[in-house]
Amino acid sequence: MSTKGLSRRKFLELQLCGGAFLALAGTPALAFAKRSGRATPTKVLVLGLDGMDPRIVRQMMDDGRLPTFTKVARQGYFGPLGTSRPPQSPVAWSNFIAGCNPGGHGIFDFMHRYPETYLPYLSTAGTEGSSKTVRIGGYVLPLASAKVIDLRRGRALWEILEEHDIPATVFKMPANYPPTPTRQRTFSGMGTPDLLGSYGTFSYYTDEPVFIDPDLGGGTVHDVWLEDDTFSAQLIGPVNTFRKDAPDVRIELKVYRDPDNPVARIDVAGQELILRQGEWSRWVELEFPLVPGVSVTGICRFFLKQVRPAFRLYVTPINIDPANPAQPLSTPEDYALELADRFGPFSTKGLPADTHALAHGVLDEADFLAMDHAILQDDLAILDFELERFSSGMLFFYVSSTDQRAHMFWRLRDPQHPAHDPKLAREFGGTLESTYEEMDRLVDHVLGKIDRDTMLLVVSDHGFNPYYRSFHLNSWLVDNGYLALRDPRRRGQSELFRNVDWSATRAYALGFNALYVNQAGREGQGIVPAAEAPALLDQIGQRLVAERDPLGGQAPVLRADAARDCYRGPYVAIGPDLVIGYNRGYRASWETALGKAPLELYETNTGKWSGDHMMAAEILPGILLSNRPLKNPANATLCDATATVLAALGVPLPAQMEGRPLL
Repeated sequence: MSTKGLSRRKFLELQLCGGAFLALAGTPALAFAKRSGRATPTKVLVLGLDGMDPRIVRQMMDDGRLPTFTKVARQGYFGPLGTSRPPQSPVAWSNFIAGCNPGGHGIFDFMHRYPETYLPYLSTAGTEGSSKTVRIGGYVLPLASAKVIDLRRGRALWEILEEHDIPATVFKMPANYPPTPTRQRTFSGMGTPDLLGSYGTFSYYTDEPVFIDPDLGGGTVHDVWLEDDTFSAQLIGPVNTFRKDAPDVRIELKVYRDPDNPVARIDVAGQELILRQGEWSRWVELEFPLVPGVSVTGICRFFLKQVRPAFRLYVTPINIDPANPAQPLSTPEDYALELADRFGPFSTKGLPADTHALAHGVLDEADFLAMDHAILQDDLAILDFELERFSSGMLFFYVSSTDQRAHMFWRLRDPQHPAHDPKLAREFGGTLESTYEEMDRLVDHVLGKIDRDTMLLVVSDHGFNPYYRSFHLNSWLVDNGYLALRDPRRRGQSELFRNVDWSATRAYALGFNALYVNQAGREGQGIVPAAEAPALLDQIGQRLVAERDPLGGQAPVLRADAARDCYRGPYVAIGPDLVIGYNRGYRASWETALGKAPLELYETNTGKWSGDHMMAAEILPGILLSNRPLKNPANATLCDATATVLAALGVPLPAQMEGRPLL
């Protein structure tokens, strides 16, 4: 993986760190609303196991390692499930949520662009309204605040059920931050930021020299000096937009190292934690004061990785506190409080396991798995609670572990991967398969909780492939005369197209699978007449498919499809012009995502983020497992799964729905 010039998933933070994030949410009274809705003869339970791959599942079923999957498949069905184009999680889960292709829900990539400025924005969340303020002394006080909004269009599956008075509970659905307004119980998932407004920023306190590449992003190293086995530091919180200079809000942190034993005491926010080496703390509530009488709260965990000879203390990203959320996390708002009141603090960040910390080496593989296991157990306790009161309608429950572990541990199950480490592979090479066995036990557990009137669907949004090589798409566009630079000597040094000569540029790439024409009358400095765009796209697509990697002669691009051939619906115009489907082993570089054009065209991925799914849809199907027989499921898609849920609950398919019921 490249480590030059791009903060990993930096694009996900671009629109989350503004003042709108700190719009304060009041705390409702702890009188939890009871969900209403009519009883349904059939109930539908959907387990969303992100990224579970049908080829690995099938092989493990054949080997007898997934007995519950095998049992369910014999009485119902198991097979691949067609994913979205492209097979990115926010796109795929939006297909399931809305039951239609991106042209109908408006999510085409992790990132979209403003055509007038070429600047990126997070595709699933934005801001609405303007901020009006008054300055009093050193404070900037809001009179009217912007708010974060969900940018997904179309009616969500649970909204359609609500229209028919059918209850639904939806836990951590991706691409649902902030949660779509509804009376149904929903809790936001992938896309939910941390309290800093980022996609996850950890803190690391150490007295040894540590370099964390700022281009990789995701964390902050705090150099400490232990004097008499003690040091003082600060825990960095959110930006205080109430102050003129918008400083970070900080909390004092003091650490005492036991002089003889591998133990440390941590004093933070009036709380005392005593940890042994290798021990994780409980969730710790932190209060960050903004103005007199106004504060926001977050939660984090501390991990005492090592006491000596070097001191190493890791702190998770500061999550939004579900008991006192600074931004809406749920519908109704008191659903988050109900869960926090019953279970205490739990992770709320969209993808909770800290892949950044593992990529940097701040956490090792065992540390990462311990963190992810604890997160999963917290969520499974909530699943059990919801299963106990699941008496009608639909229950959706999401698991991120199957996706995050595949991203980070693929290198250890694949000897061909450039980042393969035989020593680590002996201990962690079976992590993905062990995770699948854990999901098999989860399905078995769930079967013991549901009755014969419950239809179970186990769904994944896409599969997984190895990520061996990065392809710098904007570099290819430069080399082939489609994208021009103002100063070729500065090639590779500028993100966000700062070095692009738009007066001579015909096409550019932004995001992971998207290519755009620099179209006159649409882009801010467009030059290509709209009538000439189709021919230009056909030419670029043909040349991309013909491209060959000099290292091995493989084709990095399997297919390149014009949007006019991929999508239909009212929102096609906001999507890309060409959808790039990468071949197995290849993926767009992190640099491509933010408009950078490095000198080289290819780069070998030596990073720990080693498995991926942003390739061509046909080589990355998800899974569909059902405890009921299905009708003509051979070419089923995510949209068909949505239609099947509605049909099972007796709801007629609305006009937006593209899928077909499989019952």
